[in-house]
Amino acid sequence: MAHLLNSSFTPTTTTLRRTHHPLTAPTTRKPTQIHAKIREIFMPALSSTMTEGKIVSWIKSEGDKLSKGESVVVVESDKADMDVETFYDGYLAAIMVEEGGVAAVGSAIALLAESEDEIAQAVSKAKNQSASAPAPAQDSASAPEPAQASAPAPAPAQTSAPAPALAPARVASAHPASEGGKRVVASPYAKKLAKELNVELGLVVGSGPMGRVVAKDVEAAAVAAALAVAEPGKTVAEPVKPDGVELGSVVPFTTMQGAVSRNMVESLAVPTFRVGYTITTDALDALYKKIKPKGVTMTALLAKATALALAKHPVVNSSCRDGKSFTYNSNINVAVAVAIDGGLITPVLQNADKVDIYSLSRKWKELVDKARAKQLQPHEYTTGTFTLSNLGMFGVDRFDAILPPGTGAIMAVGASEPTVVATKDGRIGMKTQMQVNVTADHRVIYGADLAQFLQTLAKIIEDPKDLTF
Repeated sequence: MAHLLNSSFTPTTTTLRRTHHPLTAPTTRKPTQIHAKIREIFMPALSSTMTEGKIVSWIKSEGDKLSKGESVVVVESDKADMDVETFYDGYLAAIMVEEGGVAAVGSAIALLAESEDEIAQAVSKAKNQSASAPAPAQDSASAPEPAQASAPAPAPAQTSAPAPALAPARVASAHPASEGGKRVVASPYAKKLAKELNVELGLVVGSGPMGRVVAKDVEAAAVAAALAVAEPGKTVAEPVKPDGVELGSVVPFTTMQGAVSRNMVESLAVPTFRVGYTITTDALDALYKKIKPKGVTMTALLAKATALALAKHPVVNSSCRDGKSFTYNSNINVAVAVAIDGGLITPVLQNADKVDIYSLSRKWKELVDKARAKQLQPHEYTTGTFTLSNLGMFGVDRFDAILPPGTGAIMAVGASEPTVVATKDGRIGMKTQMQVNVTADHRVIYGADLAQFLQTLAKIIEDPKDLTF
């Protein structure tokens, strides 16, 4: 659900001070009215950790009439891009932070006029505020074309195509940002990629949520253009470099990378320890092959197994936030790390111990799609009580994970690999095994707690009949 813009009244007339004349007869006075017709639109806080936001795109243009609850701007928070709605009716009089600009939470990003008569006054007010405020690193408040965003060059630097070129390709889009074909909505990485590959975003049909252009759409358009182009000198090879990296360049953190950095530094204040365990996965692999055609994912199986084990060891699902007490969390919400363009996010499978494996798999696929399109809502990535990080698909056999702030433990899962083992009768056999390492907050969870939890997890995985109920 989109968040509402915070606004405050800016009076356009001053209050008259009443003067008392005790020696004269009282006269009838009309109450002085304050006509609050211009409102400041603030940068909203879209998550509990958000300190600043980046304007991805303005859905509405200056002068547009707005209705309460209507989407006005797309803001990039520390984890997602979100459409933000207005809380009032009126006219978008002045945009104070252009596309690509960054503003602190609570600072004004635009002015909303109650009627058309106040638009000119709001524009004047915006210019005065811009003139009196310290010059920002990116001064584009008075730029006549909102499509010309001038970001300093972070990794997800945006590239906006000229507005007239957007109309032919975007009229059929369902995204609110495409109204009238004035602008295109694309992920920051898609915009960066479009610039590198010389792809005009206005001609790209988006496959993301509500027609949003994502990176794969730009790549497909670049390939199609390379095949269709007649000029031999105009090839895709020119702008493409290995991994898209300019060697020797200094790249500022994106909003998401900045959030990850702050969280990782914060985690250093927590005393942690690690416990590893080897689990045989032959039975789990056989179950997965059997139910995979029904849409079940291995991630959902691991999350389900972990949640059932956590239900028997609630202390491993607990959390300590103030250093003086800890909380036995009432829900088992398993967060799973997902790599996305420009960072990392942990979508949450809520109540994973109570949801059946088929519904859990469907939910996981939905969360991954939303995460990669940067459309997750805060409750879908901030409510985890235990975290999984799986690098097994890359062939990594073991690794340690860093504990996310506010949680009690995180489990790193390695690849399942055939392993020569000694059987109980002294013979040599072959089993498929995986290594898991749990990092935990030692203020709350102790070695014996993790050992018992891992023993339970191993029993569930090695005899996974309970996972399908």
